[in-house]
Amino acid sequence: MLERQRAYFATGVTLPLRERKRALARLGKALRANEDRLCQALEADLGKSRSESYLCEIGMVHSELHHLLKNLDSYAADRRVRTPLAQFPAKSLVRPCPKGCVLIVSPWNYPVLLTLGPLADALAAGNTAILKPSDYSPNTSQLLRELIDATFPPELVTVVTGGRKENVALFSMAFDHIFFTGSQAVGKEVLRQAAERLVPVTLELGGKSPCIVDETANIPLAARRIVFGKFLNCGQTCVAPDFVLCHERVKERLVTALRKEIARQYGAEPLENKDYGRIVNRRHFDRLLGLIDPGKVVLGGESDPLAPRIAPTVMEGVDWSDPVMGEEIFGPILPILTYSDAGAAIATLRSRPKPLALYVFSRSRRSIRRWTTDLSFGGGCVNDTIIHLATAEMPFGGVGESGMGAYHGKAGFDTFTHYKSLVHKKAHPDLPLRYQPYNGVKDLVVRAFLR
Repeated sequence: MLERQRAYFATGVTLPLRERKRALARLGKALRANEDRLCQALEADLGKSRSESYLCEIGMVHSELHHLLKNLDSYAADRRVRTPLAQFPAKSLVRPCPKGCVLIVSPWNYPVLLTLGPLADALAAGNTAILKPSDYSPNTSQLLRELIDATFPPELVTVVTGGRKENVALFSMAFDHIFFTGSQAVGKEVLRQAAERLVPVTLELGGKSPCIVDETANIPLAARRIVFGKFLNCGQTCVAPDFVLCHERVKERLVTALRKEIARQYGAEPLENKDYGRIVNRRHFDRLLGLIDPGKVVLGGESDPLAPRIAPTVMEGVDWSDPVMGEEIFGPILPILTYSDAGAAIATLRSRPKPLALYVFSRSRRSIRRWTTDLSFGGGCVNDTIIHLATAEMPFGGVGESGMGAYHGKAGFDTFTHYKSLVHKKAHPDLPLRYQPYNGVKDLVVRAFLR
């Protein structure tokens, strides 16, 4: 597959903007034509409702495609830059060029968005792509394969299904770029394999994303938006608030407000709510149950192993030594920790791995600036959760242990693009300053130019 794509790319057929736009338009058309089937596959794999499937996956791909089609002419144009006087007469420019043949490996939690979103960026930049969706979302992965096969020639885009064996084979190949979304453990292996071949990588990973609620916060609003961000897709979202760190003076009010909001959004019996979704598989379900300390549960904790489902669960009295704080939760469990001194809390968070997201609920400008400046994180929101990723106008990505590189909109185009620097030098005049033999006069002139 890779050899066929390399031969296809070498023909230059992906370079013209009209061909890139045509590919993006075809992807959008296929997405519209298969919307019902994609919603059905997402429901079969993850229990997602049609509304959630469009809001959080299909609609966001359409938004990315629309942005790229609108802005591709400017993104792909040569950019003139200033030429140093020492190089006179000449003109300098930066030319965006596709990297070549890329690999896009996507996870199971948002299989449509996290496969087709990066694909749109790669096609806009003029690349070919091999896609590897997760085997944990088999219905969606198989449908994506059918959709891609019917939309593009395999020399431009093709899909590889399967599991670990296929991943190992793909990671051992010399792609021109690897774009991986998934766990930190697998991300380390991707980086290790890519380093052997000097393949550039983008790693979209995860981590324990804090949600700060200070003593000035609007508690009812904070609860509503935390519940939305945390329990969307049953908490199986890489940027979901992993835990709440709230000021001790507002903890009781926050717990009360969370209780009301969970009932409002998911009903008195969330496990009976057909739109709530479910845990991806039994192994993940069992792991999550192992993180719940029944003695610290103040809300939820119920589960249905047949679905499998776990009700929205809130735990208090949690500290950093609890199992639930030892790893990214990636499920509908919300631990609440408290702090009394913001400086000490910031010091504690700074001592831990850098998260993919940070959320701050506060009405104090000083407090907001302190939390968002003193802590390192991929991106985040003030007085909301997760919506920072739902725009093509800002890059989305991690930092440190939560990932490297970014995408969405211009950042996505940049990820799959090599920026080639070119100087067009005139033949005359040909100043002799750089040529030997050197002398004192030449040295003085060069020092005047190069300072």
